[in-house]
Amino acid sequence: MKEKIYVLDTNIILQNIQNLNRISDNKSNKIVIPETVLLELEDKKKLVNELGFYAREFARLLAKMKIKEVDYKTGYKVVKLFNKEISLDIISKNTYESQIEQAHISESNDKRIIETAALAQEYYKGAQTIFVSLDVYARTFALFKGLKAETLHDDKSTVPTFEFIKYINLDSSLFNSLEQVDIKTIDKNYTNENFSYCFESNDGNKVFALIINEKINLLNESDFKALNVKPVNLKQKLFMKAILSNMYDLLVIDAKAGSGKTLISVVSAMRLIDLGFYDKIVYVRNSIESLDKGADIGYLAGNDEKFRIYNMALSDTLEFIAKKQLRKNENKENKESIESKISELTSKYCIETLWPGEARGRTLNSSIVIMDEWQNSSEKTSQLILSRLDESCMAIVIGSNRQIDNLYLNKYNNGLTSLLKQTSKKHEEINMFAIELDKAVRGKFAEFTERIFEKVKNRV
Repeated sequence: MKEKIYVLDTNIILQNIQNLNRISDNKSNKIVIPETVLLELEDKKKLVNELGFYAREFARLLAKMKIKEVDYKTGYKVVKLFNKEISLDIISKNTYESQIEQAHISESNDKRIIETAALAQEYYKGAQTIFVSLDVYARTFALFKGLKAETLHDDKSTVPTFEFIKYINLDSSLFNSLEQVDIKTIDKNYTNENFSYCFESNDGNKVFALIINEKINLLNESDFKALNVKPVNLKQKLFMKAILSNMYDLLVIDAKAGSGKTLISVVSAMRLIDLGFYDKIVYVRNSIESLDKGADIGYLAGNDEKFRIYNMALSDTLEFIAKKQLRKNENKENKESIESKISELTSKYCIETLWPGEARGRTLNSSIVIMDEWQNSSEKTSQLILSRLDESCMAIVIGSNRQIDNLYLNKYNNGLTSLLKQTSKKHEEINMFAIELDKAVRGKFAEFTERIFEKVKNRV
């Protein structure tokens, strides 16, 4: 069997430093890093986001590795490094065919990386050389050079098909006696991921329920009586009841755009604070701007400016709640009164925003932590935020795998999916809940676009 040589693009390291260990497979495979990748990582080290963290981690890895030899060849050299888990070579060319153009520096770097990969194919003649990149364009350029190119092989089979609501046929005469009954007496095939049920009878009657600690908790309209903003469809009701029950530590929600995920989360969190269970709401959203090449939210002036753009979902939610409360109290809805009410809500519920880069060293307590747009966060960011929460907190993780904007993630390896996978298991430390909000509720335009464009996408 041929030895495998994996030439890595920069994005493989920036996606997750652990990719090096996975690809190395205990030195079964050799890893090659082009010099241009080192230069790109050096440039990322100064960033205060996750990309900067991984760039610094790679620098620490290099510093701890031992030098086996430096092989000087005509026109290039190969620095050979190793540690217990990884055999890593760095190739540096004296001159490159591709000239650096500042206006197209990313493309220029890509071409230089692929030049080095083609050189590696000659240097390791007899072995199988594979260029690995998340960038489809870079992989295409590699194919033009006669290289074998791959992306990361995320195991698609590990993403389960979630049965968020299980349907059971049951005689309607039993409906009134279901409350707090052990679900296993009704459904012998119950599993940990069956968080919600619809019990339906042959005569057309239905009741819905959550399963909390393996006991049936029926859904009732009275569950939402005290709320100014109420859920408008079944899955919103189940999600809201799950939060209001205060029996779950971690709720993971896969939600379509416009499905009310942020609104339901904030309104329910406010209610739990009113009841004295928690002291504050912490809203966390990873900055997609900080993942773009050459951009970093850390360089914006002041927290207000940093959070203004990517916390608009929270601002819109608070404005909606403020208007709702003003109408209920028959107050005028002018700009000043709305802004005053938003300020009042922010103060009353101690609402604060948190950027993941500021989380290190913090401990959050007595907080409901809403982690929004989590399809754009990695496993590392998920670990960072969740590890800041003490036992007095609740975490609500919401996102949509239909809207991944992070260039380094896909629907198989992001933080939302990683947490959804865990909902099929029973965990000693925490109680989990999951559901999908799949209906847009923003109104006629959302319904129109969903009907037209979703239909087109499905047809394709």
